[in-house]
Amino acid sequence: MQFNRKSEKTVTMHHRSIWNDAWRHFRKHKGALVGVFVFTFIAVGVLLGPVIHGVDPNSIDFKARNMGPTWAHPLGTDNIGHDTLAQILAGGRVSLAVGLSAAFIALLLGTLVGVLAGFIKILDGPLMRLTDLFLALPILPLLLVTILLFRDSLRTAFGPETGIFLLIVFVIGITSWMHTARIVRGDVLSIKEREFVTAARSIGTRQHRIVFRHVLPNILSPIMVSATLGIANAIITESALSFLGLGFPPDFPTWGRLLYDGTNFIQITPSRVIWPGLFIALTVLSVNYIGDGLRDALDPRIRNLN
Repeated sequence: MQFNRKSEKTVTMHHRSIWNDAWRHFRKHKGALVGVFVFTFIAVGVLLGPVIHGVDPNSIDFKARNMGPTWAHPLGTDNIGHDTLAQILAGGRVSLAVGLSAAFIALLLGTLVGVLAGFIKILDGPLMRLTDLFLALPILPLLLVTILLFRDSLRTAFGPETGIFLLIVFVIGITSWMHTARIVRGDVLSIKEREFVTAARSIGTRQHRIVFRHVLPNILSPIMVSATLGIANAIITESALSFLGLGFPPDFPTWGRLLYDGTNFIQITPSRVIWPGLFIALTVLSVNYIGDGLRDALDPRIRNLN
């Protein structure tokens, strides 16, 4: 009993030292720290901003059309009197929700396919051919066709906002998992031949325990990096769909929809294009820098070089 307690304590201290070491290396990455600050600032701003700036994003003031920045409207107004700051904050909540939800679906599918393909030899061929098939598909036309086919039925079933949200999240998620699957498969193929996995097999450890206790913890680095890149990709894809007019309805602002609506008035009020484009760019850049920092912090090969 005393030996088991000591071994458990040693394992706990080892795990703590690994995470402390990862955090120490993450702090050395200045770009990642800036990315965390910018992303946190944007996320907290879009969540708590409406409490401070209590203007309804859908309220219309015809007397204040196409105004520049004022105390009442810090970022100005659009052509029908909507407050630009209120719409940016409301659109940010939707864009971040789409990005996080779609990235979670893509990460889950990609990790599942990659682990199964790398760990179970008989599934490797079929799953990788399926991955190649999805990679060969023209993603943007596929997204457009899927949204056009199922948009009306989902709007009827769940409402105009919830229906299109579920559709966009699902479509982006199931078309963004392929790169994660290929990266995870490659790492699993390498790790399953390591000595500690062979030792676990030799003592009769079940396959699922080997995957969860030995394989997944050692491929955490590419999974985390893929997650951050997936968030950025989902935000850009949703913005592109909204810019093409196939995203959320006009009265449900997102950053992409605001960008699309502002292009017709770019010569009158260029800020309508500048602000949503700036928030999209800052969010994507900050998430990418966070991904770089996580890669450097969680990959033991890179840590050893430093």
